[in-house]
Amino acid sequence: MGKVEDERAFFSEAWIEPPQKPQKKTVEAEKPHYHGHRDRLRERFLAGGPDALPDYELLELLLFRLIPRVDTKPIAKALIARFGSLAEVLGAPASRLEEVKGIGPMVATDLKVIAATAQRMARGEVRGREVLSNWTQLLDYCRSAMAFEAREQFRILFLDKKNGLIADEVQQTGTVDHTPVYPREVVKRALELSASAIILVHNHPSGDPTPSRADIDMTKQIIETAKPLGIAVHDHIIIGRKGNASMKGLLLI
Repeated sequence: MGKVEDERAFFSEAWIEPPQKPQKKTVEAEKPHYHGHRDRLRERFLAGGPDALPDYELLELLLFRLIPRVDTKPIAKALIARFGSLAEVLGAPASRLEEVKGIGPMVATDLKVIAATAQRMARGEVRGREVLSNWTQLLDYCRSAMAFEAREQFRILFLDKKNGLIADEVQQTGTVDHTPVYPREVVKRALELSASAIILVHNHPSGDPTPSRADIDMTKQIIETAKPLGIAVHDHIIIGRKGNASMKGLLLI
């Protein structure tokens, strides 16, 4: 008897729960709260341009694409608080960017790519043009390339007879407060490139662009080495986060 009951139970149709209708998601559940903020921020940017947004909101716009499903406002504010400005965020080393919560290796690399793209655009504005008549663009380029470096860099801009930019090279990278510079090497490279003039540029990681006595003495040595060979030194520019200084403008050379 038990065997028959078992067989009947085996071959009988099992009860199947009727399918339940999926509950409709609310608009709030489908769309996180920060999506409306993103839309409004884009609209403000399109209506007023980049000057209509403070640094942290412009940084938010960049992070929208890099971190698509996260509220990026706190991250943008944390980056600005840590480094001081949008320019300083983009100029910071990737390793330091990763110290900020929400920024991983991929996002840090993407920010450095954006910074490199901006620098390439700035360099394109001055390459091949008469540099002395585009001084503001030249300073903007140097600032984007060097102002927020953690170590000193000594850069040389090589110019042709019409003061057009032939090449832009970082000759030396030093410590936080010193870069070794060799006047003979500077002049040698200028001769290799057939440059008629050069502009010297270096940064002060401390932020203060005031020339030091060592900066002035080194510049005079380069001028004395270059002059007999027909190579002019137009200026020595010092770049800092707080501004820039021209030795020629300060009547130091």
